[in-house]
Amino acid sequence: MTSDDLLARHRAVLPSWMPLYYAEPIELVSGSGRRVTDAQGRSYLDFFGGVLTSMIGYDIPEIREAVERQVRTGIVHSSTLYLIRQQVELAEKVARVSGIPDARVFFANSGTEANEAALLFATNHRRSAQILAVRNSYHGRSYATMGVTGNRGWSASALNPLQVAWLHSGERLRGLLARLSESERVDAAVEDLREVLATQTAGDVACLIAEPIQGVGGFVHPPDGLFAAWKKVLDEHGILFVSDEVQTGWGRTGEHFWGYQAHGVTPDLLTFAKGIGNGFALAGVVGRADVLESVPAISFCTFGGNPVSTAAGNAVLDYLLDHDLQANAARTGAILADGLRAAVGGLDCVAEVRGKGLMLGVEFVRPGTAEPDPALTGRVLEACKAGGLLVGKGGLYGNVLRMGPPLTLTEDEAREGLAILIDAIRSSAAAEVAA
Repeated sequence: MTSDDLLARHRAVLPSWMPLYYAEPIELVSGSGRRVTDAQGRSYLDFFGGVLTSMIGYDIPEIREAVERQVRTGIVHSSTLYLIRQQVELAEKVARVSGIPDARVFFANSGTEANEAALLFATNHRRSAQILAVRNSYHGRSYATMGVTGNRGWSASALNPLQVAWLHSGERLRGLLARLSESERVDAAVEDLREVLATQTAGDVACLIAEPIQGVGGFVHPPDGLFAAWKKVLDEHGILFVSDEVQTGWGRTGEHFWGYQAHGVTPDLLTFAKGIGNGFALAGVVGRADVLESVPAISFCTFGGNPVSTAAGNAVLDYLLDHDLQANAARTGAILADGLRAAVGGLDCVAEVRGKGLMLGVEFVRPGTAEPDPALTGRVLEACKAGGLLVGKGGLYGNVLRMGPPLTLTEDEAREGLAILIDAIRSSAAAEVAA
């Protein structure tokens, strides 16, 4: 069967709103380490990791063996009506590394489900359906999580069970706060929060949900310290803080294990997903015991925390800590960030190279302006593929190249990918000027 056959079959049975990358979409059929191979036998260095999900890489023996051991027992599912040793052990580890005192953990299958659960806990605890969310955010595809998603391209429905008030994102390039210095931006954001509370809410707000680095939003992030400044105001009103760490968790930012730690604050609830399963469906919420215990009826997640996924999760977290992958993210991320800024940061089509650790973005604009250039972004994406590198794209305007390599990326692989990126950006920019 050819890729063209599979593409035709895909289009015949799957909805058109599920996008595929590339003019000629590829099927990935095998992987090892940080490399994947497509159905045509072409190998690629993977800098996107299934949207920051294959966090440890591909075909890692410790993870494969942990999953195989569980599968060999014959128990791949029991439901949470029975004790699950793998689930309890992983919950103990997650609670320990969360930084939240006396924490409880609830497991689900995806970031959407994790954020949905966090909203359930917060609204029950506060007896309010009022939520503070951040512009340019993304939190999932269910009704409640779409309702707190501040990005029109990902808000597939206007129906919303929540009353949402919106805060400024800390965007450096556009918007009312972009013209300010970092410290002034924090002060202005706090002033904005106070005004929003006074004018757009009835006072009894349940929570603020925010990403330390906005994933789908193009890896935009506010000045360090903003969350702590916000939380001082939230605490005055008893409002909970939910840190969406679906993409920023587990040491990916390099400088910290969790994104919230850059702000000197501890959230009431923290959501996680993606990388902790390294491709197995695993997500959850960890937070204050009194908040998680706010559910007034029986509730559970049929597949959440199942024996196979939590076997993978235990192996992933053990591997992550044993190999100090947070430090590796800082080290290899610096190679990429510094190299990109030096080689292409001065191009007039590159508005910004941003991010932390192995969570990096390059935003493209029309030369000499702040006008987004999604077409150039698409050409760079294709050029990277031609050079043997898989990357992603995103941002509010689809003009940001996104990179989230596995945290096991080696320094040599970082330099190899960097060379492909530089060539792809320079050649695509030159072609645009020539055209």
